[in-house]
Amino acid sequence: MAKNKIKTKVSPGWAKFCGWWLKAMGWKTIGGPMKEPKAIVLGVPHTSVWDFLVSYLFYTQFGKVAHIMVKQEFFFWPLGPILRACGAVPVDRSSVTGQVRSLIHLMEEVPEFHLALAPEATRAKTTRWKSGFHLIARETGATVYLGFYNWKHKEISVGEPFPLTDDVKADMQRMYDHYRPLDIDGLRKDHYAVPDKA
Repeated sequence: MAKNKIKTKVSPGWAKFCGWWLKAMGWKTIGGPMKEPKAIVLGVPHTSVWDFLVSYLFYTQFGKVAHIMVKQEFFFWPLGPILRACGAVPVDRSSVTGQVRSLIHLMEEVPEFHLALAPEATRAKTTRWKSGFHLIARETGATVYLGFYNWKHKEISVGEPFPLTDDVKADMQRMYDHYRPLDIDGLRKDHYAVPDKA
């Protein structure tokens, strides 16, 4: 994707409308956007396609764009331009390694890039979360945030920065230990569970 196609901001009017819409839906915003030029926010728990709408409205209200990965097969007319306008970037989901490498290359190419990822990598209940964000962050110098959208209390936040180490397994365990005691639910409660061990 060419640099001039990477959208990082939205108009003040659209940002204000998205903030109004989020509040109208009964959601409370906790904190602001990620401050660093290169950053990754983990969205937990991911149990429904409605998570995208809520998280889009949340981040867009700050006038910023949080990019998400979408299968490249969906970028056909007229859906493609709409997805790009919402911050979606096309990826080849047939190769996990390829998709991670393409994101690293993209983030290195542009001066500002905020990426939103669901470490669960599925809307179904899973006992193992993906660690691709760790490699992306280490390779690009991006700051990782432990974000959440809590359908139980309708609260959403990018959370707090999560410093990484060279030990992926230990970092994953710290992440699990962070999320486990939080009083949060997904829209589909039975589809969310924090793994016990990395």
